[in-house]
Amino acid sequence: MNRVSTFFEEVRGELRKASWPWDPKEKGFKKYKELTDSTTVVIVAMLLLGGYVSLWDLLLNFLVGVLTGVRAH
Repeated sequence: MNRVSTFFEEVRGELRKASWPWDPKEKGFKKYKELTDSTTVVIVAMLLLGGYVSLWDLLLNFLVGVLTGVRAH
């Protein structure tokens, strides 16, 4: 039982050292500005990456279809 309580004390100590993506001094929506900005960046990056991969998939699919004479539907 002593090991379990030591573990939870260490976890609590490490969580106090962590940098959280919100400002506890702010109120309302402003409190989560860093979190929402980071989330927006990730969503935009995923959309751009998805578009890039889709474009290359279509182009290579077309190229292979032309070279082999087989069209994919």
